[in-house]
Amino acid sequence: MQNFLSQLFTLNWMGVIEIIFITVIIYQILKQFKGTRAMTLLNGLGIFLIVSWLASLLHMQAVSWILGYVGAMLVVALPVVFQPELRRALERLGRRSPLNIHIQSASADEMKSVVEEVLKAVKNLSDNQIGSLIVLEKNTGIQEYIDTGIKLEGTVSAELILSIFMPSTPLHDGAVILRGNRVAAAGCFLPLSQNDILQQDLGTRHRAAIGLSEVCDALIIVVSEETGIISTAQNGQMQRSLDSKALREKLNGEMVLEKETSKRDFAFWR
Repeated sequence: MQNFLSQLFTLNWMGVIEIIFITVIIYQILKQFKGTRAMTLLNGLGIFLIVSWLASLLHMQAVSWILGYVGAMLVVALPVVFQPELRRALERLGRRSPLNIHIQSASADEMKSVVEEVLKAVKNLSDNQIGSLIVLEKNTGIQEYIDTGIKLEGTVSAELILSIFMPSTPLHDGAVILRGNRVAAAGCFLPLSQNDILQQDLGTRHRAAIGLSEVCDALIIVVSEETGIISTAQNGQMQRSLDSKALREKLNGEMVLEKETSKRDFAFWR
């Protein structure tokens, strides 16, 4: 204990930076795991480490030997157990990287037209309480989810979106994915969120929207079939009960303004 305290008081600046760095890493890991099943596993791992430390402190050789072998197996098993969370963390890190240069697939003017067509379609779907799930791809590619549906490659229009979600059509149960000013595919399957703290009244569409938003930066619009309420999901969070004005501001801010900014940045560095 005295050795620890003496080392603590003789820390140099590099040691302080290392402590801050490790603290930030631990905080980010806990933040990624919060509200997921992995948090329960992480608690179990913490208990295992405490028991191992106590066994070593009390010189319990047999217990330490057993726990040592279990720990070796955990080293192999942990990457598999925490695979979804690790993948989500790496994807978010990659999106924030300055090396993540994304070539825009549509101009800002084209996206303004897309926004207006989507707004018209969503208002009609909401007024008629037709359940729908519309994904607007941004920087992170979601080709694996496009491949689960029927590829269309049609120009975005309110009429096309409405025809897809009509209850009598075979594609109305899946998601429509928009890539730039094109309807990439319809009837797509999205991953359901595994977040344990989501509201219990959220249906499959809402959980699918949150699930996709947890693994990419897409903006997802959900129209409830029961109430006609419009919601959006992004970065693992859901914003509910949006009116047409709020949805327009959201879409313009995320899909139009961001493209104008990216265009200026690209022109500056070119």
